[in-house]
Amino acid sequence: MNFAIIAAGEGSRLAAGGINVPKPLVQLCGVPLIDRLTDILVKNGASSISVIVNEQNTKTVTHLQGKSLPVPLNLVIKTTSGSMHSLYELSPFLKGADFCLMTVDTVFCKNDFADYIADFRRSTKYDGLMAVTDFIDDESPLYAGVDDHLNITGYYDVPQDDSRYISGGIYCLRNTALNVLEKVMKQGMTRMRDFQRQMVAAGLKLKAFPFPKIVDIDHPEDIKTAEEFLYNSSICNKT
Repeated sequence: MNFAIIAAGEGSRLAAGGINVPKPLVQLCGVPLIDRLTDILVKNGASSISVIVNEQNTKTVTHLQGKSLPVPLNLVIKTTSGSMHSLYELSPFLKGADFCLMTVDTVFCKNDFADYIADFRRSTKYDGLMAVTDFIDDESPLYAGVDDHLNITGYYDVPQDDSRYISGGIYCLRNTALNVLEKVMKQGMTRMRDFQRQMVAAGLKLKAFPFPKIVDIDHPEDIKTAEEFLYNSSICNKT
């Protein structure tokens, strides 16, 4: 199984709050976000890890180029117009096998993530297993509609009767999703939420996997929230 990390954002909100390192290198409990993720992915049986970084983020590029992993690390250096565009640039490394995609600022309990990956590997009945959470602290969350069996029925910018969860920014997908990606890119869309909506519209079978809590690192105060979450979960360590 291949894994991919989108680390191509500018981190402008962190910079505006006085954080003077690129978002992938922001430390949680003494470990850079990007290192925390790659370590977790290796422990969950990654065949390869692909990362996209924007062209201005030379510090992260240097950090990754000096990194040694027991699996291939594919580094794409390109400034993109949005997260879906970033996925498109990573897609050559993802074709031919199931894959899991996430953004670099997504913080979760590693035990919950291991359960999530195991669930995806066990079943081939759906095209995607999408991380969701009912912990909402995002300023513009994407609400996920689900039925009684956790099948995803739609994605919304405003809450609906069936949207007790929001998208968690982690996506386990079959290669059928890349066919939809090709079509959506040709339509000029660039946002990940557009891609998620188009997968539903195309009839792909998407199922929700609830995480108790997922924290996004967008503002300086989110760092404290994420560290408290990890410490309280007794999982904040460097191993």
